[in-house]
Amino acid sequence: MAAGSKKVIYAALVGNALIAVTKFVASVITGSSAMLSEGIHSLVDTGNQVLLLMGLAKAKKPADERFPFGHGKEIYFWSFIVAILIFAVGAGISIYEGIHHILHPADIKDPTINYIVLGLAMVFEGFAWWMAYKEFNAVRGRRSYFEAVARAKDPTLFVVLFEDTAAMLGLMVAFLGVWLGQVTGIPYFDGGASIVIGCILAGTAVWLAWETKSLLIGEAAQPELVQAIRDKADELPEVVAVNEVLTLHMGPEYVLVNMSVDFADEASTSQLEAAIAALDARIRAEHPRVKRVFVEAEASKEAAREDGGSEPLPA
Repeated sequence: MAAGSKKVIYAALVGNALIAVTKFVASVITGSSAMLSEGIHSLVDTGNQVLLLMGLAKAKKPADERFPFGHGKEIYFWSFIVAILIFAVGAGISIYEGIHHILHPADIKDPTINYIVLGLAMVFEGFAWWMAYKEFNAVRGRRSYFEAVARAKDPTLFVVLFEDTAAMLGLMVAFLGVWLGQVTGIPYFDGGASIVIGCILAGTAVWLAWETKSLLIGEAAQPELVQAIRDKADELPEVVAVNEVLTLHMGPEYVLVNMSVDFADEASTSQLEAAIAALDARIRAEHPRVKRVFVEAEASKEAAREDGGSEPLPA
C-alpha cells in the first residue's frame, strides 16, 4: 500500500465526515430529500474510509500457523464490504427517501442554505477527488482507465476514486433537483433527485463489487511480471523448459509463485538445489512483491512422450 494512497483515504475520511454533518443540518432546516440523501451518502462514505483503513491495518498482520501466507487479502474483503454498504445503505435509503418524498411531497422551506452547503461540499469533495485521481493516474500509466481498474491489485485506489466520483455526481444532481424545485415550484424534483442519487450509488456499488470480487477470489499477477519470472528461469543453464508459471495475489504487495520447470536430465541433485535457490533469490530480488516461490521439477509433455508416454513425476 503506497503512502500516497493512505493519505488519500485520510483526506476523504475527514472531508466526508465534515460534509455529512453540514448536509444533515441543511436537510433538517430545509426539509430537502435530496440533501438528506446526500448526507446519508457522505455518512456511508465516511464509514467506508474507516473500513478501508481497518482493512489495511489487518492486512499488515504477520503470517501465522493458521494463515501461513499472511492476511493480505483482508483489504480485498473489506473493499467488497464497502461496495455492499454503498449499495444496501447508501443507494437503498436514498431511493426510499426519494420515493417517499414523491408520494408525500413537501415544499423546501429555504433553499439558500442548501446551495451554500452544496457549494462548499463540491469544493471539499473536489479536492478529495483530485487527490484520488492523481494517485490513481500515477499508477495507471499508459493504460486506459477501464484497463487500469481491471488490472489494479490495490483496490483502495479505485474504491476511493469511485466513491469521490459518485459523490461529485450526486452533488450535481442534488443541486439541480433543489434548483428545479425552487424555479418551477414542483416539489417532485427534490424526490426525483434523491432517486437519481440512489441509482448513481447503486451503479457505483455494483462496479466496485465486480472488480473486488475477482481480487477476493484470487487474481494472477500482471502478465508482465509472469513473463519476467519465466525469463529468469529460462536464463539458468540447468533449465530445459518452463512448463508453467502460476501466480496468485495474496494481497496488493504479496505475490505467490508456483513454477513447473523441466531441468536437464544430467543435472545432479546438488545442481538442482543450487539452481532453484538461485532462481528464488533472483526473482525476489528484482520483484519485491514476490514473497514466496515454489519450484516443481517436472518433465515437459514432449519429454514425457519421448520417454514412453509416462506421466511426469514431481520432484
